[in-house]
Amino acid sequence: MKIDGAWIRTAATQDVFSALESAGYEAFFVGGCVRNALMGFAVADLDIATNAEPQAIITSCENRGLKCIPTGIDHGTITVVSDGIVHEITTYRRDVQGDGRHAIVEFSTQMQEDAARRDFTINALYADRHGKIYDPLGMGKDDLAQKRVTFIGSADERIREDYLRILRFFRFSAIYADQDQGFDPETLSVISYHLDGLDRLSKERIGTEMRKLLSAPAPAPAIAAMRSSGALVRVLEGSDDRSLALLVHLESECDAYPNWLRRLAILGSMDARDSLRLSNDETQKLTVMRDAIGDMKPPHALGYHHGASLARDILLLRWASFEQMADNADWQAAASGAEYVFPIKAHDLMPQYSGPSLGQKLRTLEKQWIDSEFRLTKEALLNGI
Repeated sequence: MKIDGAWIRTAATQDVFSALESAGYEAFFVGGCVRNALMGFAVADLDIATNAEPQAIITSCENRGLKCIPTGIDHGTITVVSDGIVHEITTYRRDVQGDGRHAIVEFSTQMQEDAARRDFTINALYADRHGKIYDPLGMGKDDLAQKRVTFIGSADERIREDYLRILRFFRFSAIYADQDQGFDPETLSVISYHLDGLDRLSKERIGTEMRKLLSAPAPAPAIAAMRSSGALVRVLEGSDDRSLALLVHLESECDAYPNWLRRLAILGSMDARDSLRLSNDETQKLTVMRDAIGDMKPPHALGYHHGASLARDILLLRWASFEQMADNADWQAAASGAEYVFPIKAHDLMPQYSGPSLGQKLRTLEKQWIDSEFRLTKEALLNGI
């Protein structure tokens, strides 16, 4: 079995392999780039595993004129930039001890040991510079082909090493698994047993994983499994996922991109800002979405007040919340409403109005104009005073 693609063949990446191999070391693509290539997904990050230790990586690559940045040298990771392309090169490692958040590792010279310390079998696949696949644990290729997300070895041990793997399991399941097959009850039981471990994770790490999970093309089954295991309420207290599947269906009908913040809004948790460490901008958008679901402003008014993108987010949330069909006319009205500009300016009402009365009159006329679906002209609005 082989993989191929421009990302493998590019001279800049081949130069990185040549730098390591000419110095007597082995080097293999590993993890996401191999997994995604086999699945036919886009490849973004280039991760390379090697038996060279960090300083040897630096020496080998700098001797070939490549830029090296010791981004994670204590954990064996060197960032190598070749012709502007970033490669994360990491020495083979084996876990010595884990505290549920961070593992203590030792460098290794064996691919087998490096593979055994990873989380899921589909992340323990390697490829040489020509695209030939290596599956040192003997399970990754089959699990990927069968669209299964399986912990390496014991799920209990892998989770004890890093409790973030609970959330990673659901994220990877949402993206790579055949969710129609359901979720292994034994794995969910192990996850349920370790839920207290989620409290030991930083809110930032949890937020990053939940963003990625909610950005998956079809996250509803994985989120439902999170709920059944008890994990969902631990990271998003008060959440309710019953409308998420309908929202995802409506997104597909309307050709709307999978906005994770919109999907977070349908879950309804009121402590998402603190639980996921949302930014001020994210919090503001989330609040607008939630408040506007039931305020019954018409679509054209939503577009005018919030812009086309946010207005359409609100429409999707309304339809999902109230179990309604998508309405193309409303969808178009939300977009067109964003294009209108209120024709009355403050100076048009002066000196007849000033101070607070001026502001109040502007708001009154603007409401009349919006209620008319922008049909009232400037002259008609002013003549009606």
